[in-house]
Amino acid sequence: MKPVITIEYCPKCHWLLRAAYMAQEFLTTFEEDLHGVTLQPSAVSGRYTISINDKKIFDRKEYGGFPEIKELKQMVRDVVSPGKSLGHSDTGTHHTA
Repeated sequence: MKPVITIEYCPKCHWLLRAAYMAQEFLTTFEEDLHGVTLQPSAVSGRYTISINDKKIFDRKEYGGFPEIKELKQMVRDVVSPGKSLGHSDTGTHHTA
């Protein structure tokens, strides 16, 4: 069975839109690789975690904030589809000449 991502977010911190945006990005990028994404309001203030099949891959407090979406996609990719290319999301920081 394909994996399920759970995004647990703090509703008091107004992080529903952030969670919905991340869910959209994951579903678009990994449309063939995921069973779905669940948004779960947390009873714990300040919590924002991302789990795949109940295994935590990201915790905002442990990380010290929120990373760029490309970094989160890489974390998800490494679990759900390790060989998948993320195109421009796999490149380093963009520098202009």
